[in-house]
Amino acid sequence: MMADYFKTNIGFLRLIAFLEGMSYLVILFITMPLKYMFDMPEPTRPVGMAHGVLFILYVILVMMVQSKYKWSLKTTSWALLASIIPFGTFVADAKIFKKS
Repeated sequence: MMADYFKTNIGFLRLIAFLEGMSYLVILFITMPLKYMFDMPEPTRPVGMAHGVLFILYVILVMMVQSKYKWSLKTTSWALLASIIPFGTFVADAKIFKKS
């Protein structure tokens, strides 16, 4: 099943979108509360670094897929906007990526 994601750019985008979305939720709902409510900043750095790498990879992949599938500016904008909204990449996967 996992190997299917690496066969196409859209498949790889879907995998990275899932991982990026999960890392964002971990930051918002686990590491930030630990940092600010329990004075435990340690988990924020590695999770933040992973999220940053995934975010950059997500943006690059969106642009690659946009070029290949000739997405409109509107579709591309929604795909990019999804990366900064909690749960956005999961919605983008259902509404945009699965249909491409």
